[in-house]
Amino acid sequence: AQSVTQPEDQVTVSEGNPLTVKCTYSYSGSPYLFWYVQYPNEGLQFLLKYIRGDNLVKGSHGFEAEFNKSQTSFHLKKASACGSDSALYFCAVSDTVMGLQGKLNTNS
Repeated sequence: AQSVTQPEDQVTVSEGNPLTVKCTYSYSGSPYLFWYVQYPNEGLQFLLKYIRGDNLVKGSHGFEAEFNKSQTSFHLKKASACGSDSALYFCAVSDTVMGLQGKLNTNS
């Protein structure tokens, strides 16, 4: 079984400072990892994903995440936070790309 953990309920940073939203995962194989964002009064939006290859993944809105297999982490980062980044962020893991629609394990 696979799972993700976001250890911090809330992350507070000043505008212009670096932003990190932490995510660790539990999975013995090669995981597929995802970040989603939900802005106020909007639906869930895809930010970025790690499938394989380059460990540093660049996404939309200036976000990136680095896959770290030894630390089983996939932290979301942004060099300079702005007010519009205030939102809910969801990390997700799956053992397949095709099985995502019915089988996403998320934690916010």
